[in-house]
Parts: sequence; C-alpha cells; structure tokens
Amino acid sequence: MENTEVKDWYDKWYKKLLVIPIILILVSMAYLGYFYSQHNDIMLKDVSLSGGTTITLLGNIDSGNLESQLKEKFPDISTRSLTDITTGKPVSLIIETSAKPENIKPEIQKILGYELTNENSSVEFTGPSLSNSFYKQLIIALIISFILMSITIFIIFRTFLPSLAVIFAVFGDIIMPLALIDFLGMRISAAGIAAFLMLIGYSVDTDILLTTRAIRTKGSTLNKRIFRAFKTGSFMTMTALFAVLPAFFIVSGLPDSFRQIFFILALGLIADLLNTWLTNASIIKWYCDYKKIQ
Repeated sequence: MENTEVKDWYDKWYKKLLVIPIILILVSMAYLGYFYSQHNDIMLKDVSLSGGTTITLLGNIDSGNLESQLKEKFPDISTRSLTDITTGKPVSLIIETSAKPENIKPEIQKILGYELTNENSSVEFTGPSLSNSFYKQLIIALIISFILMSITIFIIFRTFLPSLAVIFAVFGDIIMPLALIDFLGMRISAAGIAAFLMLIGYSVDTDILLTTRAIRTKGSTLNKRIFRAFKTGSFMTMTALFAVLPAFFIVSGLPDSFRQIFFILALGLIADLLNTWLTNASIIKWYCDYKKIQ
C-alpha cells in the first residue's frame, strides 16, 4: 500500500522543491559570469593548460619556506608535496609557475643552497601556445559530448519536456561543481576537464532511469514508480560517492591529478542528487500529471 501521508506531502510540495536546485543553478551561472569578467575565462588553469614550468624536487623539502621566498619574484608560484602511500612521508615537492626554467631554476638553487641535477630534480616546460591549443580541444570535446548526449536523449524519449529535463539536470551537474571550484580558487588541469567529461556519463544514467520508470513503466502509481527509481538511482550515486570520497580524503600520496578527478566527481555526484531527484523528478511528475500519465 502506498503511504498516504507521503503521497499527499509529495503531491503538495514537489513543485516548490523544484525551486531549490533552480536557484542554485542560477547562482552558479551568475558567479561564473562574474568570474569570467574578472579572469577572462570560466576556470583557473594550471601549467598543463596555460603553459609554464613544472619542477619536481626529490626529497623532503620545506615547501613553506621555499614558496614564500619564491613568491617575492614569481607571484603565481604554487607548490604541492607528494607523499609515500604506505608511510605518508614526503618524497618530493612539485613547483609550478608560468616563468621559464632559466628564470626560476637559479632562484630555487640559491634558496636550497645546492645545484639541481637530473638525480635530485626534473624540469618540464610547456609553451603557452601548445597548452592553449590543448585546452581549446578539451573544451570542444566537452561541448561535443554534451551535444551528442542531448541528441541521444531526444532520440530515446522523443518527447520535448522530459528530454529537456534530463539535459537541464546534467547541465546543472556540471555548472554547480565548476562554480564551487572557481570559488575555492582551484586550478583545473587536463585531468580535471576529463572529470567533467566523466560527469556527463555519471549524471545522465540516473536521469534516464527516472524518466523511463515514470513515463514508460506501467502497473503502479506514478509516485511509486518515482520512489522506486529514487531508491535505485540514489543507491547508484551513493555507491559512486563512497568509492571516490575515501580515495580523496583517506588515501595519501595520490598524484594531484587523481585527487582532482575524485574531488570533481564527488561534487558532481552530490549535485546529481539534487538535480535528479528535485529538478528532474519534479518536472517529470508535473509533466505526467499534465498528460494524465498515471
């Protein structure tokens, strides 16, 4: 038997619940617009996407002292330590800056008091033109993936509003994490953009499940079909969250690119819970009530 109190509550509030994620998406879009006006881009890019020098110093280096001294001449300098996965001890320090190797390397040697060689360090330089070209290709790939996903959704459901609801939910799953990452001041790498590509796939599966159950499945009430889809879909999302969050917070020594992927996926999956079960579910129920689909 369907719980009458739950049914009455959902029937009364589902349209109002739709307002919450819509406000969050609008706020995210407004912040991205403000961010673009300040930085002339929708995200902060690391050296792999903007060009510059990456120097890896082997050993246990005092990153705080080194970074503070380097910032006097190289304001955009950033450092991060890599630790051993088993012991948690620092094994190397990665320095990134837009400066050329011949400018930054002598300053590091002066602060450390010894010469950088192939045995105690490695130096990589990426030209800005090559990095910008790579960045544009990744953004184009992301846009094409979203467009192809949208076309596929329209082909599957062949109805405008349910298809648009799925696409809008996936759009929110990308916009909301991006706005938060920009707010936190994180620099996105190529791996980070790959994570946004992965989010498209992670996000759309629960939306397809919900829409299919609500519109095409028969034999029970609409609320029951939505609730069953919610139990299955939320379990899928929570399983993925429990997979990526421990890897980000607990496992030490992970490369920074992997941690960024896990962090972006976690943010996107949390956004997916809102956008699927508040945004998409409310629109689908509204559509089914209007079309008398019970």
